[in-house]
Formats: sequence, C-alpha cells, structure tokens
Amino acid sequence: MKRLPLRKFSLVSLRDLLVAVAPTAVLVLAACIVAYIVVDPAPPRHVILATGQENSAYEEFGRKYAGILARDGIKVDPQRSLGSEDNLQRLIDGKADIAFVQSGSTSEAQAERRGLMSLGSLFTEPVWLFLRERDAHGRKRDMESIVQLKGLRINLGPEGTGVPKLFRQILAVNGVEPRQLTISALENTPATVELLAGHIDGLVFSSAPEAPLIQMLLQTPGIRLFNFRQAEAYTRRLPFLTHVVLPRGIVDLGRDIPAQEFHLIAPTATLVARDDLHPALIDLFVKAATEIHGGTGWFQQQGQFPSPRYTEIPVAREAAKYYRDGPPFLQRYLSFWLANLFDRLWVVVVALAALIIPLSKIVPPLYVWRIRSRVYRWYGQLRAVEQALENAKDEHRDEAREELLRRLDDIEQRVNHISIPLAYADALYGLRSHINFVRQRVRVTLAPKNPA
Repeated sequence: MKRLPLRKFSLVSLRDLLVAVAPTAVLVLAACIVAYIVVDPAPPRHVILATGQENSAYEEFGRKYAGILARDGIKVDPQRSLGSEDNLQRLIDGKADIAFVQSGSTSEAQAERRGLMSLGSLFTEPVWLFLRERDAHGRKRDMESIVQLKGLRINLGPEGTGVPKLFRQILAVNGVEPRQLTISALENTPATVELLAGHIDGLVFSSAPEAPLIQMLLQTPGIRLFNFRQAEAYTRRLPFLTHVVLPRGIVDLGRDIPAQEFHLIAPTATLVARDDLHPALIDLFVKAATEIHGGTGWFQQQGQFPSPRYTEIPVAREAAKYYRDGPPFLQRYLSFWLANLFDRLWVVVVALAALIIPLSKIVPPLYVWRIRSRVYRWYGQLRAVEQALENAKDEHRDEAREELLRRLDDIEQRVNHISIPLAYADALYGLRSHINFVRQRVRVTLAPKNPA
C-alpha cells in the first residue's frame, strides 16, 4: 500500500482558516478605507493666501510662504488684496483659506462667530505717517502732534486696507474729526507718487519695514517720518497697539539714516485662517512662519515672533500646541506627506481595534465549526441507518442487513477521504469507531435466525 507522506497532514487547515477570516478581513478593510478617506481626509494641495497691495510687506511675505510650502508639495496661491479688512471679508466669504490680518480689525466674539482662527502673530507693523518736510510755500513743517494735521491732505488708503479704521481711532483719541482733514483713498503705490509730486501732504502706511515703499520713503530727501512722541500713551488708550522704536541709523548706518530715534505705534500682523483649514496645514504654516519671522528685525528680538500672543482672535489648538511643544514628533524626522500619512494611520488603528477585538472572538469558533462540520454531517447518515434498522421487518431481514451494511461501507469509504487537520483527528477517528459500532448493531440485530 502506498504510504502518504506526513507533510500531507497539517495541524491547521490554511484554506479553512482563510475562509473563516475572510469576512472579518473584508469588514476591517472597509472600515480602514472609510476611516482613512472620510474621517481624516488628506490635506489639500492648493491653498489661497490673501496678501495685500502691490509692493506691500504682505505681498512680499506671501511670496516667501509660497516658496517654503512648495518644498512640501503645497501650492500656495498669493492673491493681492486691498489689505486687512479686505482679507477678513475674503475669509468670511470663502474666497481665501488663510490671510494676513492686522490686530484690532475684529473682536474675539466676531472672529468666533465668523468661523475664524489665528495661527499667531507674525510681526509688528508700525503706523508710518510720512509727511512732506515743507508746505506749498516752502516753509518747513515741524509736526509734533496729530492735532497739527488739521487741514492737510492725507492719504489713508482704501477702506479695505484697515488703515483708515486704525487711523480714525488715532484721530479720535487726539480729539480730531476726520472731516478736519482732506482724506484720500489711493492705494499705496499711486499715493506715494502723489506724495512725491506734492499733490498730497502726507500718507499713512501700516506695514512691516520690509515693504519696498517704506524703505524708499525712509531714504527720500524732503520726506519726513512722523515721530509719535506719545507712543506709550497710545498703547494705553488702544490696547492692541505696542510701542516700538526705530533706532537711529538702522536704515543706513554709513549715512546715518534716520538721524534720530523715532517712536512709533504698531499693531501686529497675524496669520488668520478659516476654522476648517486642515490641521496638518496649520502646522506647516506655523513652521513656515517660524522660518520667515523668527529672526531679529528692526523692531523684534530673536524668537519673539511668531507668537500666540498679541492677537485678539482665538489661536487654533494645533498652532498653540506647536508654539508650546514645537513641531509634531513625526515631522521632525520625516517628510511632511509621510508624517501626515502616519498621523492619519492612527485613525485606521482605532478602526482596527474597534473591529478586530470583537471579531477575533468570532473567527476561532467559526474555524472550528467549519472543520468539525465535515465530520458531524455524517452522523446524520448514521442516524438514518439506525432509523432504517429500527424499521426493518423480519421477513426482509437478509435484504435489509445487506442494504444497511452496504450503506455503512459507502459512508466509511467517503469518511476515509475527508481532509481534516491533525488537531481535529480525534473527531474523525471517533466517527469511524461509531460507524463500526452501528455496523455491529446491524449485524447483531439482523443476524440470520437459526432454523427450527
């Protein structure tokens, strides 16, 4: 007789195990896909950043953010705007995802109601009031107070910049009505041209010193920067302002420009986003802000900005965590997209745990049932033989015995071809012994009768 090699037998039936596990695997896979795509979607690859006017600091910084985020495959689209107020409206209308906004532009309650959050303050942007040194008659002006602006032609820029609202507050604390000035609303570049041409007496910017127009006007003969000698008092009356000092010679040490210190008042520029901005992008923007604004400057010390302070808009939870703990652990060692993938996989792990733990209690019994069912279904055949034995009639004793023994032989032959793991061989051998037991019953019960 040909002997079967032992490797033909195994402790576990891989086919039955796979069949038992398949429904669980399908459910787990479906849950993971849903968790990965729906619960925590991937960050978008395109973001609209509302900046500011042409040649403004906002526009310059917008280009820097676009360059830094491009390294991680995020396309930042810097879009020019009138300024802070316009940027706020763009965020509210859904026309921008993130924007530069000046402190004092809105209140905490309004920001929460409009679905806005701050990613932190970035830099101080002083109020630059540039005036012509001489009037139309060539007389030198010596401006020491905002009150002396009465009757002058001053450009505050379009309403959307935020400067008109800010400067009206400055006029108000000085007891000056806007109607006592001739106010124009030109954008920065044409207003500068008008100032240099002598068509207006002064203009107001609120911007970081990096703005090209600020740099130019600080070095233009005949144009003088207004010195806010009462700067500290302004900060007490308007709490969103800070007192900063423009050091002597900071523009050009060799030419001693400016030739004196200037006291200035300054709101802060903040990075504001819609509250549906993806958390991963918040981390990326704060990281870029640290790179761009984290150094020393004319009005700041190393590491002073970006900061969760100096903003009336509630700071996003992810941004506050970044300022407190630094960049997320995975982003310190992995690329942005790879780190984000692993972050999102935590959601999948939760989904797996939620399903695998209960389903793991179902798989083993299901596997055991599949194996043992191959044996147990033959007990139905044995019961049928026993039932036929009970119904056998004496006058057909021999025919019944032969028929039942034939059926038992057929059952035994089929049972011998059952493939079953060695771990469950006891059930198979038990079945074969029961077949023999029924066979013995048939032979004894339907044994031929001795002739009289």
